[in-house]
Amino acid sequence: MNSNIPSINNWPEEDRPREKLFNNGEHTLNNSELLAILLRTGMKGQSAIDLARKILAEFKTFRKMSHADLSQWKKLKGLGPAKIAQIKAAIEIGRRFREDQTKEKGLCIELAEDVVNMFMPRMRDLKKEVVKVLALDSRNKVTHIKEVEEGTVNYSAPIVREIFEMALQQCAVSLICIHNHPSGDPAPSEEDKRFTQELSSAGKILRINVLDHIIIGDNKYYSFADEGAIL
Repeated sequence: MNSNIPSINNWPEEDRPREKLFNNGEHTLNNSELLAILLRTGMKGQSAIDLARKILAEFKTFRKMSHADLSQWKKLKGLGPAKIAQIKAAIEIGRRFREDQTKEKGLCIELAEDVVNMFMPRMRDLKKEVVKVLALDSRNKVTHIKEVEEGTVNYSAPIVREIFEMALQQCAVSLICIHNHPSGDPAPSEEDKRFTQELSSAGKILRINVLDHIIIGDNKYYSFADEGAIL
């Protein structure tokens, strides 16, 4: 490989990714240029842009990057732990952006699809089950979002208790529960059905309406409400 490839710092200013971002806006940069800004530097004989192109050639999309394991990243020469961490952190920030918008704007939930559109981009790629809960007010506006970090509905009793503790603290009128299936298949298991029944029963006792339990798969979902399975 030619070791005399010029550094990005020696490129004409209008061609440098960082300067293009400031002068023209981040939306004008292609994927390689955006990734090169995160990388900051390349390696001997290879600019940050070259390294970014190599990464994109390997993974094709940012989504595939997000769930690649560490061994896949380590195969790429020129990537150390710091660069890998920067890329994965940036992708996660992008995933959480929609969720933050919902918290700020108080999104009104009318359909299961409103919830799915919010959480599908992040939850479809998680490698373990995570349970999230939306607290809603009397107008079905989201007032709070809680993630149950250790998530599996196989252990439904402590999860139900934690959900309603949050709902009571937030003075929620109703709630929606969401969790993912890492397999990509959103079809409910017997444990999912039992959890939904326990959640609905507890809601009736506490007078907090359980509007839905939604299971996220890979670009597919299952809504207990849509299927008439919320008692």
